[in-house]
Amino acid sequence: MIIEVTSDGWLSYDGHRVRCALGRAGIHTEKREGDGVTPRGDFAFRRVLYRTDRTSRPDTALPITAIEPEDGWCDDPKDPAYNQQVKRPFAASHERLWLDEPLYDLIVVLGHNDDPVIPGKGSAIFLHVAQENFGPTEGCVAISIDDLRALVAAADSSTILRVL
Repeated sequence: MIIEVTSDGWLSYDGHRVRCALGRAGIHTEKREGDGVTPRGDFAFRRVLYRTDRTSRPDTALPITAIEPEDGWCDDPKDPAYNQQVKRPFAASHERLWLDEPLYDLIVVLGHNDDPVIPGKGSAIFLHVAQENFGPTEGCVAISIDDLRALVAAADSSTILRVL
């Protein structure tokens, strides 16, 4: 399945079209750590992460893992764990996955800068839950929780997110 994301804030797949949020700096081909850009390109669905205390296990054919309060994602280009899930406390710069707001209650880890990882080319590019007002992300693509649950139910290891 190919999922298309357009710069005007729409995500489309299999006859569905849903609103999405994008990075605060828009969509660009070049991605750098911290630039707020949603990278343009094709990105595989790697796996699903979710919070068991806020949502039930989603129906999906993708690999799935429950996140815990100590989970994070390394965003320090100088660290060997750059663009990888880590356990907190963690000495290098990282993003918390266990948030007070619901943005990371359900996450699809996308195949961005992971094969191989290139330091500084961007980390933690996910498909995740949007803010209620669909405000901008730090570079991810975000949709409503209901749309995300439906999408991961339709997805498998051949699913591609195509950011146009």
